[in-house]
Parts: sequence; structure tokens; C-alpha cells
Amino acid sequence: MVERGILVSFLSLLQDSRAAFAAVAAVLGLLIGSFLNVVIYRLPKMLARDWQAHCAALAGALPAAAEKPFNLIAPRSTCPACGAPIAAWQNIPLLSFIGLRGRCAHCRAPIGLRYPTVEALSGLLSGYIAWRFGFGAQAAWAMVFGWTLIALAFIDLDTQLLPDSMTQPLIWLGLLVNLFGVFAPLPAALIGAAGGYLSLWTVYWLFKLVTGKEGMGYGDFKLLAAIGAWLGWQLLPLTLLLSSLVGAAIGIVLIVWGRHRRETPIPFGPYLAGGGLIALLRGHDLSRLLMGF
Repeated sequence: MVERGILVSFLSLLQDSRAAFAAVAAVLGLLIGSFLNVVIYRLPKMLARDWQAHCAALAGALPAAAEKPFNLIAPRSTCPACGAPIAAWQNIPLLSFIGLRGRCAHCRAPIGLRYPTVEALSGLLSGYIAWRFGFGAQAAWAMVFGWTLIALAFIDLDTQLLPDSMTQPLIWLGLLVNLFGVFAPLPAALIGAAGGYLSLWTVYWLFKLVTGKEGMGYGDFKLLAAIGAWLGWQLLPLTLLLSSLVGAAIGIVLIVWGRHRRETPIPFGPYLAGGGLIALLRGHDLSRLLMGF
């Protein structure tokens, strides 16, 4: 009974104090960000292993010897440079990176800045979502949506792939969430999913017919479909506008600075994810502002 009373008091505090809810959500976001780093690093490798196994099976090769488990849980995290196991205290989001001064505790090899970046981004986004939406289902689902977009953005940056194992469930989850009208009415979500996919699919084929080249991947279609399923078709134009403007600006800067060759493809997924997050948080305000102009 005492524990139940404490839980009820804690939930009442989160419901009554937006600042407290934002602080708790930020801490939760930091913890989730640490797990997102695992997903970003391991999921592409897991998919590559599966593809190799399928190819070997189609080629009629003999089954390979059983490999050690490699998934989001096993094996234990190790330093990429020396292979030393990472202790629990070295996995504390942000604090361990600061305490270790950005270096491995064993071999002193530098730790990539992406790890604290993902953790900080997840924490800040979670705290802002909590502040923006307040305590309730809308904030909880918005965090799930935001965390998934962060993982997809960084996977695309690393591999130029947007895994179906993440984009397709995200589409269906958005439709199920909006079955209750959490972010958009269900008809708007259905049209958003179809419109998001078909809009980039059309651009893809027009570009290919004109230039003979592929301008983007099919994963981009599915990601925009997922954004449409979560936010509704009304915010798709804003999402595309924001994504295209930011992507074009960063691409031009990289080319001018000589850090990116013109013929090297630039992943569009991170910009779609960024546009989707902005649309989630301030989409209707920005749409009204643009309509005013």
C-alpha cells in the first residue's frame, strides 16, 4: 500500500507539474539514447548477417558453423579499438563520457562523438516533448516516434539504409495510434501514409526517367509514409519543404567546402526525420504562419 501511494503521488506530481514531467522525461530520454546507440550500431550488422545467410542458403552452400549470438542484447558491449568489456558505470549516458574525457578506460582510444550526441539529442527531445504536450498518451507516443526517427536518421547517415524492420512497423504503429485520433484523425493518417509514399515514389520515377539515375532509395518513401501515418496528410507538404531546404543547404555547404563530392549520394533520411520532428512539435503553427504569408 505504501508503494502504491508513492507511485500515485509521483504520477500526480508529473501530471500537475510540467517542469517535473519534462525533467523525468529528459532523464528517460538519456537512458533510451544509450540504447539507441546500440540499435544504430548493431541493427545494420544484424541485417547484413541475415542477408549473407539467405544468400548462402539460395546458393546451396552448406550451413556455416553456429556463430555466437549477435543481437541488440548479446554480446556485451566492448570497446571497438581494444575489445575490452564496457562496465556498467562506463555506460551512464553523458556522465561516463565526461568522466572518461571521451576516451576508453582501458586503451585510451577516443570515443566517437556520435554516442553522447545521440544521448543528448534523445534527452533534449524527450524533455521538450514532455513540456510541449504535457503528461499523457500524446507525449508518450510522441517520444516513441521521436526516438525511432533519431535511430533511423543515424542509421541512414552510417549506411545509407532505412531498414524495413523499422520503417514498416512505424507506419502501422502510427495508424494504430491515430485509430484513437492521438495526432490526427484516422482518415487523415491513412491518406498521409499513402500520400507520403506516393509523393516520393513519383519524384523517384520522374527523376529516373529524366536522368537515368536513382535520386533516392525506397526507404525514403516508407519513412515519409510513416510520418504521414503519424501526423496526417496535412503536415506532409511542410515536412517535405523543411527536409528539402535543410538537405539542399547542408549539401551545398559540404560541396563548397570540399567535404563531399557531387557524385556521392547524400542520405535524405536524416532530413526527412528532422522535418518530421519539427512538424510534430510545431507543424500546425508553422503551417498557419506560411499560410499567412
